[in-house]
Amino acid sequence: MAKALWNNTVIAESDRTVMVEGNHYFPKDSVRTEYLTDSSMTTVCPWKGTAKYFSLTVAGATNDDAAWTYPEPKEEAENIRDHVAFWRGVVVTD
Repeated sequence: MAKALWNNTVIAESDRTVMVEGNHYFPKDSVRTEYLTDSSMTTVCPWKGTAKYFSLTVAGATNDDAAWTYPEPKEEAENIRDHVAFWRGVVVTD
């Protein structure tokens, strides 16, 4: 079971993550979305598409742009549609 933790709080937990480029992508229904807020940050991957980012807010602390998703992934990355990955100090264990 993979877990994403930040600020001593479980942000996501699932045994159905998808590994891509060393990152666990958690199914959106396994993410505690109450900790996510929309970010204006986006990035473009040549084979996955455009990533949309979220900031995390837990116990009054904010981690800007610490989670991302591909809302409309390219065909090669369709397996991560409706999945969320983490970085910037979010610890993912499995």
